[in-house]
Amino acid sequence: MEKKKDITCVRSTLSERDLDILGSLRDHRLLTTALIRRLHFPSGGQHTPQGTSEEGSLPKRHATEAAASVATMRVLSRLESHGLVARLFRRIGGVRAGSNSLIWQLTSAGERLTRQGNDEGKRRRYLEPSAAFTFHTLATAELAVELHELAGNGAIELVDLESEPDCWRTFLAPHGAKQWLKPDLFAITAGGEFEDHWFLEADLGTEHTPVIVRKATTYQQYAATGTHQSEHEVFPVVAFVVPDERRKGTIEAALKTESTTRESFAAGMFRVVTKEGFSRFVAKGGA
Repeated sequence: MEKKKDITCVRSTLSERDLDILGSLRDHRLLTTALIRRLHFPSGGQHTPQGTSEEGSLPKRHATEAAASVATMRVLSRLESHGLVARLFRRIGGVRAGSNSLIWQLTSAGERLTRQGNDEGKRRRYLEPSAAFTFHTLATAELAVELHELAGNGAIELVDLESEPDCWRTFLAPHGAKQWLKPDLFAITAGGEFEDHWFLEADLGTEHTPVIVRKATTYQQYAATGTHQSEHEVFPVVAFVVPDERRKGTIEAALKTESTTRESFAAGMFRVVTKEGFSRFVAKGGA
């Protein structure tokens, strides 16, 4: 009982932005300092995708990215001192990359705080994750941050964004067994009068192409149930976001030549886009 009281007391000292940062870590599981800065600490002419200032108005805009980085680290250090967030031993880019390379996650206390007033099922375990999990989770978070930035800059309207596991779907496979579809992200964006629906896959170039084809086949099986279409009238574009043009060509060739996915690829159900071209791809509705 004492711990719950302590969490309640700590919560009363937190700003709206503090709570937004904790919410982002809950949603994305892992974030670097740089990603948190991009989401919650605007600088220069940048439009902030998320968050409010400590006074509840628009967030304070920092003169430079360096100043925003200092402010980000100051707030994260304070949340760390409250035992709400923890930094991983692993960094992105090494020690020379500075504080921006630090990777953060919620602690169990941070999770309890974000769960107050919410019915969110069973608790997560907060341990040092594997390298593979870390890199993939951060790649997925990067895509989510880019979507928020596009919305903040007015390039799109971000109608909905679901991260794992909220974006996972269950359905009955052809043989009647329950099956899972596990996208990395689900998003609905809008431009003008039109909505675009997306299932997003953050590809790091490490999966063999038969694994990609099997996942594409699972998407086809889910599409065949008509579940999403019955609610939204369209089925999302499945976009594989890859590191470079070489990987793009490899996956496109696999989806184009495999008999099970050839027709769906030709119809535009599956798209492959480089990480560099992702923002433009989404802003143009996949064009």
